[in-house]
Amino acid sequence: MKKLLAAVATVALVAAASPVFATDIIVVAHGQANDPFWSVVKNGAEKAGKDTGVKVEFRSPETFDMVQMGQLIDAAVNQNPDGLVVSIPDADALGPAIKRAVDAGIPVISMNSGSDVSHKLGARLHVGQSEFDAGKVAGEKLASMGGKKAICVNQEVGNVSLDQRCAGFAKGFGKEVKVLPTTNDPTEVESKVRAALQSDKDVNVVLSLNASLVGEPAVKAAQALGRTDVLISTFDLSAGFLKDIAAGKAAFSIDQQQYLQGYLPVAFLALNAQYGLMPGGDVPSGPNLVTKDTASKVIELSAKGIR
Repeated sequence: MKKLLAAVATVALVAAASPVFATDIIVVAHGQANDPFWSVVKNGAEKAGKDTGVKVEFRSPETFDMVQMGQLIDAAVNQNPDGLVVSIPDADALGPAIKRAVDAGIPVISMNSGSDVSHKLGARLHVGQSEFDAGKVAGEKLASMGGKKAICVNQEVGNVSLDQRCAGFAKGFGKEVKVLPTTNDPTEVESKVRAALQSDKDVNVVLSLNASLVGEPAVKAAQALGRTDVLISTFDLSAGFLKDIAAGKAAFSIDQQQYLQGYLPVAFLALNAQYGLMPGGDVPSGPNLVTKDTASKVIELSAKGIR
């Protein structure tokens, strides 16, 4: 990965010193506007646009809405951009729109979700992590730390990638796991996690699928109950949750480095439009476990919208 980033950075410097090409790249993501995770993806995409001298538009539905997201992809296709970046949380719903882009001759790269269907839909490559495998790693780690019974908090029911996280977690944990559905409202999350921990004292593991919207409220719920025995971990990062890890209130975060998921597809499509270059395979951006030993090192970058 270090060599890949060094190569991208080198070509970006060359591109910045060369005449700017009239290149348009559109990113269509499923993430909601109030989700800090997706603001980091957007930051990466915009930085890649600046580094390579291309115009980048980042679009997403106001809520988790596959109909609206499909319409956004169709609108992008009608603009005939030089490249299209998409997340694929629901292949059945978004597949037809993505195929229309491919049939129109628009180079497509998928990111974040959809690694299992990306190539079937005609995308050139995928930048992200295997959600099932990442969940499995988390489950194995938490079981080894003394986990006995767990809840997997899903704030975006219907997102296939999040379902895969919980399924992988259950596989790796190897013990009882209950999926707790919520919205992305932190107040609701805290209330539901607190109720779950109160109603079943045997639950000593909470897996969050979002750091700021779910992980941080889960820590507050456990702390309010005095449940210091509960192992809390989350997918992705936030400055607040990293501080909880550093303070020993949470176990670890599963970092998929979403900044790369925004940056690399835009950089790759810019290089493709300008020089005909394209990597020969998918790029795994994670998972990496951020523990108490490493949390303090990335807090500042998380606060800046990079990690």
